Amino acid sequence: MIDRRLFLAGTAGAAMAPVAVAETPRLGVFELRQYTLKGGTRAAFTSLFGREFVTSQDQVGSHVRAVFRDLDDPDRFVWIRGFADMDARKAALEAFYFGPVWQAHRTEANAMIVDSDNVLLLKPVAGTIGPHMGSGKGVVRIAINRLREVDPAGFEAFFNARMQPVIEAAGARVVATLTTEAAANTFPRLPVREHDPVFLWAGHFPDEAAERTFSRTWAAASGWRDGIADSLLPALMQKPEVLRLTPSIEIPDA
Repeated sequence: MIDRRLFLAGTAGAAMAPVAVAETPRLGVFELRQYTLKGGTRAAFTSLFGREFVTSQDQVGSHVRAVFRDLDDPDRFVWIRGFADMDARKAALEAFYFGPVWQAHRTEANAMIVDSDNVLLLKPVAGTIGPHMGSGKGVVRIAINRLREVDPAGFEAFFNARMQPVIEAAGARVVATLTTEAAANTFPRLPVREHDPVFLWAGHFPDEAAERTFSRTWAAASGWRDGIADSLLPALMQKPEVLRLTPSIEIPDA
């Protein structure tokens, strides 16, 4: 779980000056954060998050790009935030977690969290994490392939040439692809899934029915792995982790 010092410690560091952000910069680092919440608290946690933790993070350079409810788990809260780069991430996280808003609401938030350490640190490959992800409409499907010893660039080329055409023919609109940011975690009090390299794609659908139709069509797709290089096989030895999500907080385009 997140180091409890961030939630329960006193106000040490609270005097740290926030980072002034006039406008959202080009975002080069993202976190995909999956929280397990205590039963029956997701609506209350979402309300608290939207009221207190979206604008306050944006103001210090931690830009919330999407907040979701998991369609397959009533206790799962999923969200994405982005930063200009790793240095900006460190500064923004220090400003937010030692700042007045988190200090005021950490106890209430922490009381609803079972686990918050399922975090992927990512960098964009193609597409954007923008209004199509957090607009409050439709369904977002995120598929996460573990790369193990696989070269990310090699898998990206395979995805572009062999997977994406089949995915889109099956009815998905691929809006973003991301891979692991390999730089060291510069804010270790918030753990990330280090040593777990991944490649993920995000697809958008107008509604749940469209996503379900895609899921059936994609599951029946055949032949797209034929002729794959042996060096890429470890990425396909296990099925990808799939998240079926719908936005729960309206995030305006920055």
